Amino acid sequence: MGSIVEILLWALIILDSGGCSVSLPEITDGNFIHQCVMEHNSARSAVSPAASNMLYMTWDEGLAITARAWARHCLFEHNTFLNDVRRVHPTFSSVGENIWTGYPPSSFDVAHSIKRWVDEKQDYDYDSDSCTKVCGHYTQVVWARSYKVGCAAQLCPNGVKNTEFGSRESVIFVCNYAPAGNVARKKPYETKGTECSGCEGKCESRLCRSQERDSQKSYNWSPDWDPAVAVSGSNYVSILIARPIALIFTFITAYVVHHFYPDVFCYE
Repeated sequence: MGSIVEILLWALIILDSGGCSVSLPEITDGNFIHQCVMEHNSARSAVSPAASNMLYMTWDEGLAITARAWARHCLFEHNTFLNDVRRVHPTFSSVGENIWTGYPPSSFDVAHSIKRWVDEKQDYDYDSDSCTKVCGHYTQVVWARSYKVGCAAQLCPNGVKNTEFGSRESVIFVCNYAPAGNVARKKPYETKGTECSGCEGKCESRLCRSQERDSQKSYNWSPDWDPAVAVSGSNYVSILIARPIALIFTFITAYVVHHFYPDVFCYE
């Protein structure tokens, strides 16, 4: 008997370790939040030529909820709901987005992922406001008027669709920004005057800070297109409808069986 129990315990341990091979941070993880904000502000304070209107970027819970909801789709393309802003954030009038994906999941690192976006600066020319290759991720990171960010990392057991590793366990990292950057015919930041001369508030590491902008808000809200919300809703329906029906069917079955086979429920 003891050996059987030991075998079962080992089997559970093996299954559990196989299903939890990588642990990714939650959107409430303090270290994760700090890393995301720090890496963004580091890139923003390092722009060249120096910006006169670059705002300090802080975390936004609502944007992180949006990023997590889209990441759960495990799809390597931009959020299809971004044009319907009230479905991606309860207060901001526009939301931008950057996406990174990688394999294996153990390769995920906040600093490395954001660096991939920031490295696009070598393909961006400020004077002509043009790209020799892809540089939209970089310009969103350093968009002066985008002062809020929220990010999420999602493990995708069946892979991230629209990637070369679409059938293998991988990770997707999404960051959302507000107000959105990459506005047509506008440069990401201004260079007239000295650093911080184009915005009010305290100047810190070449970035403009404001107590009002930097304040944190909580949102009792989640997107209606979040897969987790859909699953929760379906479970709610099953509880309200399916389970009572199953219970009634059980009573009917028990009554019929007892009627035709009265001795079945007799115990000594």
